[in-house]
Amino acid sequence: MADAESELRSELRDAFEGADFPVKNQMDLVPALPNGPGTRFEANDGEVSFTAMEMAAKLGSHQSFPYDDVDTLVDDIIEGLKAEGML
Repeated sequence: MADAESELRSELRDAFEGADFPVKNQMDLVPALPNGPGTRFEANDGEVSFTAMEMAAKLGSHQSFPYDDVDTLVDDIIEGLKAEGML
């Protein structure tokens, strides 16, 4: 899954780097997403796939808002995905 992790890390970084940091909650991230909550993240030729809304629903307890930068946010998302068995 290391390749899936790298793919997702890159996709997540691209999607969220345009957010207006610091972000105080998940809703602060929505304007940065190209398709809002319906934005889909995929890796491993679709083997790993979920929308931003699905991810937010599962990862709320794994995030520590506020975030001051995209890299810290993405690190926590990746760890949350692993903890939830989504990656």
